[in-house]
Amino acid sequence: MNTSLLLNELQFKAIRSSGPGGQHVNKTSSKIELHFDVEKSVALGESEKDRIRTKLKNRITSEGILVLQCGETRSQHRNKAIVIQRLIDLLKQSLRKSKPRKKSKPSRSAIEKRLKSKKQNALKKANRKPPKIE
Repeated sequence: MNTSLLLNELQFKAIRSSGPGGQHVNKTSSKIELHFDVEKSVALGESEKDRIRTKLKNRITSEGILVLQCGETRSQHRNKAIVIQRLIDLLKQSLRKSKPRKKSKPSRSAIEKRLKSKKQNALKKANRKPPKIE
């Protein structure tokens, strides 16, 4: 993933925010909406695109566009910086390969301890029952 190329491919749209700012919010467009076209991206390789498509399939539109928004602050510039950082973090996290899980087996002492406690509980409950009369 080439971040300098990636930053050139981003499209921004400023919209009215509902966040903090009082009357300022009603007059200015401080919320930033970021659009990133995963399908047409030059910054990503084909294998990276496939991995992003699978990991972020719930966030990508049917046209292959990833949309993120930020309206946390009153400043449009700060919101833009925050949303760019979020995108980069999201892409890095989705491109990270997870380690395969190794199957583990409980130790012999753990198995014996579990069986011993089961036997004790069974005995305790058996002693609570009334005796059988034949």
